[in-house]
Amino acid sequence: MTQQHSTTALPVAVSADWLADHLGDVVVADVRWYPDGRSGRDAHRAGHIPGAVFVDVDTDLAAPPDPHGGRHPLPAPEEFAAALARLGIGDGTPVVAYDDAGGSTAARLVWMLRAIGSPAALLDGGLPAWTGGLEEGEVTPRPRHRTAVPWPADRVVDTARVRAEIGDPGGLLLDARVHGRYTGEAPAPVDPRPGHIPGARSAAWPDNLAADGRLAAPEVLRARFTALGAADAATVTAYCGSGVTACHDLLALEHAGFPGARLYVGSWGAWAGDPALPVETGEGGAPRP
Repeated sequence: MTQQHSTTALPVAVSADWLADHLGDVVVADVRWYPDGRSGRDAHRAGHIPGAVFVDVDTDLAAPPDPHGGRHPLPAPEEFAAALARLGIGDGTPVVAYDDAGGSTAARLVWMLRAIGSPAALLDGGLPAWTGGLEEGEVTPRPRHRTAVPWPADRVVDTARVRAEIGDPGGLLLDARVHGRYTGEAPAPVDPRPGHIPGARSAAWPDNLAADGRLAAPEVLRARFTALGAADAATVTAYCGSGVTACHDLLALEHAGFPGARLYVGSWGAWAGDPALPVETGEGGAPRP
């Protein structure tokens, strides 16, 4: 990311130096969320990038959990627009989002915004990459007008669509969870069953990062996703446990030159929660011919 990029057409990720130079031109979003029950809002109060608004994954970026929609269904377009308006993110407002976990939760907001045509980027390296100092306390944004935009039909899929496409040689299904959850050898307590969707290939989201915690170079990611079959696939769909970290894969795919991949919103929570649906354990996901 270099200085020539404008805020009206942001790339997938921007550097901390770029953000320091553009703090007054963007809304900075703190999207920290912890699966162990720690409070992201408390972390924000304790110290955040100056001016950053706190974005709640559970309430701002998701509808209430639903057995068919998973733990983090997408909110209705009107609800998402209302949340953005409260956060001071108006029509066309550029957003830079961060967390302290490799972008694994900030990616949800960035993908949602980019999917509906709004400028948004990850802070590359997240909070650990920021050296400009932090501020404490609450941030009260000035509300802005935000127009509701429908979720693009070609960017989201439901359980019925995923089930119908199993075995489709033109479809590539990627599992963004860590590899042990994919194989079933190390399931998380939130997983209804161990394993993965039949035919899915393991594409653990942490492997999108370089050793320094920043997003890997486009050519590195392109080689990774090409090896998984993305270059030959007519459709690429990503899922995870609840539709959050899958967005990291979707952004990495775009960074690699594979735009337009789809999110299976219900993800493993919805799939494995239905005992009528098949699952696989072990390595699975044979390489594409």
